[in-house]
Amino acid sequence: MGDRVQPLRVRLQRDPYYRFQSVAELRLAAELGIQIDVNRAGVDDWLRLPGMSIHQARSLYQLTRSGVPLTCLEDVAAALGLSLQQLQPWAPVLQFCYYDPESPLQPQTVDANRANAEQLTQVPAIDLFLARAMVHQRQRGRYQNLADLQQRLRLPPQLTAALLHYLRF
Repeated sequence: MGDRVQPLRVRLQRDPYYRFQSVAELRLAAELGIQIDVNRAGVDDWLRLPGMSIHQARSLYQLTRSGVPLTCLEDVAAALGLSLQQLQPWAPVLQFCYYDPESPLQPQTVDANRANAEQLTQVPAIDLFLARAMVHQRQRGRYQNLADLQQRLRLPPQLTAALLHYLRF
């Protein structure tokens, strides 16, 4: 295994969003312990799978972000309108975890591009001053992600880390 895994291991270390080129690479990735958490996957995570289109990746991302849980490979196939056999090669790297949105252990996320200042203050670490700055800065365009928000508002790393699990974009 070592000789065929080493080049892939190097690629994965250089690029954690490396897009797998084949089913063989997927199998090797699974052997290396690479997993994609289906219910937390972003568009870039989905695009790592060979044959996944941007439209399909966005669709799956939107479903899970809106609260639709995907519990098995059959759910992914149904969401994409594909057969289970077509998706079977992806199975080794897909991980189906359940997250209870009502659990007090689950942080409730706020859409940084839609929330008003009052809603933003419900997020730990966001005071009224920062909430107003976020709404004001958003007038110049949607936040693409947390890094974009951090850069535009010049947030310190500690504050950005505190927001990591509470904001969605």
